[in-house]
Amino acid sequence: MSNILGQMQKDLYEGNVNAVRAATEKALAEGLSAQEILNDGLIGGMDEVGRDFRAGDLFIPEVLIAARAMHAGLEVLRPILAESGVPMVGKMVIGTVSGDLHDIGKNLVAMMMEGAGFEIIDLGTDVKPEEFVAAVRNEGAVLLGMSALLTTTMPSMQTTIEALVEAGLRDKVKVMVGGAPVTASFAERIGADAYAPDAASAVDTARSLTK
Repeated sequence: MSNILGQMQKDLYEGNVNAVRAATEKALAEGLSAQEILNDGLIGGMDEVGRDFRAGDLFIPEVLIAARAMHAGLEVLRPILAESGVPMVGKMVIGTVSGDLHDIGKNLVAMMMEGAGFEIIDLGTDVKPEEFVAAVRNEGAVLLGMSALLTTTMPSMQTTIEALVEAGLRDKVKVMVGGAPVTASFAERIGADAYAPDAASAVDTARSLTK
């Protein structure tokens, strides 16, 4: 790995937005491919952030700061990746379920997933089952992530999965669920493919689901 990509990972970890943007531009000027910069620089840096977050060495504010730095580099790369037709890892639709307006956890998962190379379609909060279904169909998503922070809104996850079945889309998309009141047993009961207790675990789970 080139020195500049190693430094990019360190700057990303520290949340240095300007340094990551400058390093991305410099790496391109030195002839590194956008794909190499994405994989070995930005994704590599976010992987380290995810590992330390999972180990309890980093906390949510620090992860959000690192994610902002990752986005700065991604903004430079995105048009080049699009022009060259380089695919992202996969496309993920994500949102907080109907009746629930909480989004901090969902936003963190979205940032970490984008840092891992997934293309994110974030539907926001209070997303109705039919909106999830339409986005999965229209975007050709391989992953659907649903979040709930209220126990009263958790049933909407099952309703959404049932709507995917009715639409003939259930076998085309892997469904992940999470949020404070959500458990692995609940995920299994409603027919989800996976449960993720936190954003770093969500990335690992998503990778295993899309291999």
